[in-house]
Amino acid sequence: MHALRRAWHNALAMTSADYEAAARADLSRFYRAAIAAVDPARLINRALDGALADTAALPAELAAARRVIALAIGKAAAAMASALEARLGDRIADAIAVIPTLEDAPELVRFDVLRGTHPVPGRASEQSAHAALDLVRGLRDDDLVIVALSGGASAMLSAPCPGLLLEDKIAVTEALLRSGAPIREFNLVRKHLSAVKGGRLAATASPARVFGLILSDVPGNDLATIGSGLTAPDPSTFADAVSVLKRRNVWGRAPERVRDHLERGAAGQILETPKPGDAVFTRVTNAIIGDNATALEAAASAAAAAGYAVGRFSELRGEAEELGRALANQVAALPHRRICAIAGGEAVVTVRGGGKGGRAQHCALAMAAELARIAPERKILALFAGTDGIDGPTDAAGGFASPATVACAAARGLDPATALARNDAYNFLDAAGDLFRTGPTGTNVADIFLAIVDT
Repeated sequence: MHALRRAWHNALAMTSADYEAAARADLSRFYRAAIAAVDPARLINRALDGALADTAALPAELAAARRVIALAIGKAAAAMASALEARLGDRIADAIAVIPTLEDAPELVRFDVLRGTHPVPGRASEQSAHAALDLVRGLRDDDLVIVALSGGASAMLSAPCPGLLLEDKIAVTEALLRSGAPIREFNLVRKHLSAVKGGRLAATASPARVFGLILSDVPGNDLATIGSGLTAPDPSTFADAVSVLKRRNVWGRAPERVRDHLERGAAGQILETPKPGDAVFTRVTNAIIGDNATALEAAASAAAAAGYAVGRFSELRGEAEELGRALANQVAALPHRRICAIAGGEAVVTVRGGGKGGRAQHCALAMAAELARIAPERKILALFAGTDGIDGPTDAAGGFASPATVACAAARGLDPATALARNDAYNFLDAAGDLFRTGPTGTNVADIFLAIVDT
């Protein structure tokens, strides 16, 4: 345990200086249980067996198909592709797996392994998108396309609409990342700048049968938002995209080509994305094979098995700093001994500083600052973490928060208010010994919040 933290416990004469070490071990174990529940290979195998919601027809579709084409795209693509290949083998006629650029490529025979960058698209993302479109173009009505989709696909598969450049999409992506736009608004814009998103992949594959096996990283499992709806109808419009950019103060900074493209689309001069009711989707089935709720249920079961009362909090949403402070007050108000509070979702961060961090770390720092103010002597430890093991452009999945966090970092000359203003939660939590590192998990179902209270 961090020496400064142990000194803090001893100064408060707590019943056990090892309380926090034990709580950290428990939270880490509950997090691992959540990750295991959304293991992509396990979920793909259950889907192929027809054992998950909306996948009952898949075994018959596989048996009847002339050719099976497979695409695995996103942060869980490597595991999803490996599971598809292991089960289907020579039944796969052609296939592509688009995996993160920093990930080791799996050993696959039936899949061509391509790369995609995240969270900002790059040249590899553009090349992968064109390869995916080429793969599904010109198919017959007795062909079956399986699209194994997971979070991160929006950036990793990025083909600009005609008249736009990859650099245009990069500029808009970077601006939206700093704006605090939630994922639904973010992907709404992306769909209207893309040749592959917003149902256009499914439209290209028509008249083939398309089956989407989707690991959802979007709260509420909105099919039009997950991966920017590669195989789903898009209810949004060009006019909606213009409104988002203006509301988020990005419109004036967007490249002129982007503004012109969206304005012409809003005026009806460019074909809209395929909408609900479009005939192209009559032969498309999208099935959610795992999501944030799947992970939370597993974490709750692990906590209950460890003897904790389990409290379920509402979905994580809104600005990370506000959310972290609100959760500190909720947790501090809990009346029970040995309770584990659990929630999931995705906060946003409006970036105003030049520091280092991610939304989970920002939440953790804000919560720690509030706990130090309102409950300095309480036995409270919380964990905010991304299920993909990557929080922002850092090597940490997230961070821990306790009443000791601020004192430990302050002993090294750091101030929480300054760190929050600079968006520098990473360095603050690192100084406090409160970063949570797991490495990439190979899955992605948004973020998890776990808090242990022992009054």
